[in-house]
Amino acid sequence: MSRRAIREQIPWSAEQAVFCEHIQGDDYGTPWHFHPEIEFALVRKNAGYRVVGDHVTNLQAGDLVLIGSGLPHVFYHDKDTGSADALIIQFNANFAGESLFQHPDFQPIQRLFKRAARGLKIVGALRVETAQQLETLPSLGPLRRIAKLLEVLDNLAAAKGLVPLCAPGYVAPIDLRDQDRVGRVMQFIHARIRKTIKRSEVAEVAALSEGAFSRFFRKCTGRTLPTYLNEIRLGRAARLLLDTDLRVSDVASESGFTNLSNFNRRFFAWKQMTPVVFRGKVEGAQREG
Repeated sequence: MSRRAIREQIPWSAEQAVFCEHIQGDDYGTPWHFHPEIEFALVRKNAGYRVVGDHVTNLQAGDLVLIGSGLPHVFYHDKDTGSADALIIQFNANFAGESLFQHPDFQPIQRLFKRAARGLKIVGALRVETAQQLETLPSLGPLRRIAKLLEVLDNLAAAKGLVPLCAPGYVAPIDLRDQDRVGRVMQFIHARIRKTIKRSEVAEVAALSEGAFSRFFRKCTGRTLPTYLNEIRLGRAARLLLDTDLRVSDVASESGFTNLSNFNRRFFAWKQMTPVVFRGKVEGAQREG
């Protein structure tokens, strides 16, 4: 993964107003990055997590988000679960023509773009419908692709199944050196999530003192390093509890917890139930469904 600050350059061709990319492989191919284009990211299958601005969450198949212009983001894939598989749709805010988007009829879509500055997760029946529509885009010609995307955006602009991701006060870091540091730090953490990670080690990766690093990391992610690590590790543990037959002690170890009692305590604080009860409860619900 690149260690440079990256403003991603979308590989447009002359006839493309809407860029579509099917990603398959060991990872998503980009570090913590941003771009002026607006983006739909549809995860077809994945075990991993995504970071959008100051929002961190685990990924599941079907995850669908709308990421606004300039909003930093990264998707991480857990290579132990096979290949990543996702559809990425990118377009600029005036992809159908600047004069057209200035028409009053397009104001709801413009407001949707402003809401997407915090990132929007699409949920429920709206997610299923939108995903099905987006899946058709790569096979369409340029004009039909534009028309279909306008239909998708018009539906979303009037819908209620959109959940903001970033905190209301989140402001994306604009210093490219910050982007570079965050990218290096997240890559370091992701590669070592199963191991003990010391603040001093991560501060060294960021080329900052420990105190300066703590302030920097909180500014960029909205959380402390221990909180961030805890969220990522607990999410990984929950997936392992449901997708594998590993013993709880092995789940804890595979998720980076060196102490079983500490893992149990943190998991209970997160889910209000023990790992064993969580596994049994979800598996029971799946059998009944």
